[in-house]
Amino acid sequence: MKLKSHILFALSFLAIPLIQAQNTAENILGAKEGLIIGGYGQIDGNFNLDDDNKMNSNGKLDVHRLVTFLGYKFNDKATFVSELEYEHVVELYVEQAFLDYKINDNMSLQAGLMLIPMGIQNLYHEPPTFNGVERTNVDKYIVPTTWREIGVGINGRLDEQSINYQLMMVNGPLGYDNGSANFSGKKGLRGGRQKGAEATVSDFDFAGRLSYFGMLGWNFGASFYKGNSETSDFEADSTQVGITMMGVDARYNNGPFQARGQYILANLENTAEYNAKTGADVGSKLLGYYLEAGYNVLDGKSENELIVFGRYENYNTHEETDGFHANADYDRTDKTVGLTYKLNQGAAIKADYQLKSTEASSEETKHLNLGVAVWF
Repeated sequence: MKLKSHILFALSFLAIPLIQAQNTAENILGAKEGLIIGGYGQIDGNFNLDDDNKMNSNGKLDVHRLVTFLGYKFNDKATFVSELEYEHVVELYVEQAFLDYKINDNMSLQAGLMLIPMGIQNLYHEPPTFNGVERTNVDKYIVPTTWREIGVGINGRLDEQSINYQLMMVNGPLGYDNGSANFSGKKGLRGGRQKGAEATVSDFDFAGRLSYFGMLGWNFGASFYKGNSETSDFEADSTQVGITMMGVDARYNNGPFQARGQYILANLENTAEYNAKTGADVGSKLLGYYLEAGYNVLDGKSENELIVFGRYENYNTHEETDGFHANADYDRTDKTVGLTYKLNQGAAIKADYQLKSTEASSEETKHLNLGVAVWF
């Protein structure tokens, strides 16, 4: 029954017509010559609640991320794009750093640290672009956002067909590092992201995406990733995991209504050998999906937006396992309702209320999240 529901969810995208939105890199690439400076930020408050919706533990206030992006357009052909990110005030990362060379008006070559084109939020992760204080957990644990690696790629646009495309060759995630397993049953592949920091590479993986923007207000996406994880033990096949990830997504934004949905499936090979070698509990299949709908109640009344939204999300890092029983705690469901008040497209105040549960327990935990989001 559960498999049938997953299949029906995926097929439902065939009946949904998506927007040609832009992210930070696309904004830089479309700018005039010279230096481009900007950034985005996310400040969160997270609170756990009891059955009476009162705090049952200390809350957390956090400058979750503060990002500065710097770009330089040398001429109409060559542009450099970078993002420097502080997380939780003390952690510094490079999120993007690549050179883009325009072959013609509709095609570019790129080389450097690039975002893997999987799903919605890995590409469009600027805080004012999504509802909810935090990013979706499907994108956190299944994709895993923000996923970026070093390599080369090509992207372009077919205007007559209303299609954007990306194809890239990159290093894989580091699954095994000097005796330690970076993959886990709880977090999937998340711990293996190399983020361009002296990345280990023995062979290259491939990723790609097609998106269709030919219907007003709509955008469809289909993504893939294929390759092997990296290992510090060059000759040990048992420490490598084969990764085949596929996803479909859809977005709608036209008038007061908006909606989005995503379905991501990852099949992992050699997990039994990897787990035996490392003592990890990595699943052989990871799966996640969500559906979200929103309505701007200020449409036609104000230049500002007040979006009321709801989202249903399921993500399972033990959808299937090889050689051991799946942990039902890793089959997780989040139900979220909330408000996004946009002062303009680059500044928003957010609030949401979440009910979280697992397949292991019918009891739902309650959470309140408050946040400020900016992008400029």
